[in-house]
Amino acid sequence: MKALCWHGKGDIRCDTVPDPKIEDARDVIIKVTSCAICGSDLHLMDGQMPTMESGDVLGHEFMGEVVEVGAGFTKFRPGDRIVVPFNINCGECRQCKLGNYSVCQRSNRNGAMAAAQFGYTTAGLFGYSHLTGGYAGGQAEYVRVPMADVAPMLAPEGIDDEHLLFLTDILPTGWQGAEHCEIQGGESIAIWGAGPVGLFTIQSAKIMGAERIIVIETVPERIALARKSGATDIIDFMKEDVFERIKEITKGEGADAVIDCVGMEATAGHGVAGIVSTLQEKFTSTERPYVLMEAIKAVRPCGIVSIPGVYGGPLPINMGSIVQKGLTLKSGQTHVKRYLETLTKLIQEGRFDMTSMITHRSTDLADGPDLYKTFRDKKDGCVKVVFHPN
Repeated sequence: MKALCWHGKGDIRCDTVPDPKIEDARDVIIKVTSCAICGSDLHLMDGQMPTMESGDVLGHEFMGEVVEVGAGFTKFRPGDRIVVPFNINCGECRQCKLGNYSVCQRSNRNGAMAAAQFGYTTAGLFGYSHLTGGYAGGQAEYVRVPMADVAPMLAPEGIDDEHLLFLTDILPTGWQGAEHCEIQGGESIAIWGAGPVGLFTIQSAKIMGAERIIVIETVPERIALARKSGATDIIDFMKEDVFERIKEITKGEGADAVIDCVGMEATAGHGVAGIVSTLQEKFTSTERPYVLMEAIKAVRPCGIVSIPGVYGGPLPINMGSIVQKGLTLKSGQTHVKRYLETLTKLIQEGRFDMTSMITHRSTDLADGPDLYKTFRDKKDGCVKVVFHPN
């Protein structure tokens, strides 16, 4: 079968790899009908995440048709169309029972490796390094889904793939990022980044009742989509001082909560920080916490800092600001299964715009290497890439 594989920094290839096989009674094999490139995949492409190996199959946003099930498996049957969350869940450990699905204690085959890095294991993830289990991802024609009796969801009838695909990651990620802000209604929320996760965060904050939604972005196509999604104010960080503009918009109070939807590959704006950022991007793979530092500065005292953006290692941040301002930080990979029922209902009610951000589509995974570069470089107005490989 065809699959998009990692072969080193900046080297994504469409390879022919062996078809997946059932390895456990809880497995299913699906024929992938839709998959997407995520901003998190760019961290892999750019060499930001450790423990990748040449030939690893990428992709953690995918859904498809069940073609084979493990012995005695009863939740799904061949022919069923299913949505597959990016984290793998056993359903039996304490964290799964608490609903903390992104830190499942049993699904990561390399849990000891993750524990050495983070203190405790995290859940197994599809297509996202051996630190998270080394599972083959879904940017492929077929994929094995382990522990498929827990996290995957039967797709509702009458809804096409493109209205469901983002349930696998970026819609619940945006929702959780907004939920962490404890929005009661009437708040000012500042969101860094209007990529796909940021766009769903904007929509989620609006649904939850935020009054001012301030979006920090510089790419014209993303700014237009941010306005369409519900942003009330746009700050172009390449042209304006973000902190001063947020103070101006909030009449000196600061944002009630801030959301970092960018993560480890942030680009600083104008000034000296912008110069340093440019050098880092060109010559090193060091994580760049510019957005996080700016968000911590811009949030009001006793406000909330929500971090759905991905980070992989230690960072220099202003702990004094966090302590002296009495801030609350909330972060983590998304507990996708926790939100599937709620978000599916909201999709069915038409509360989310699920397709406007899809700018590039392909039925051939061979287009993948070029589309990875187009997405990374934000060329050709690219905001989101979706494949329909079968």
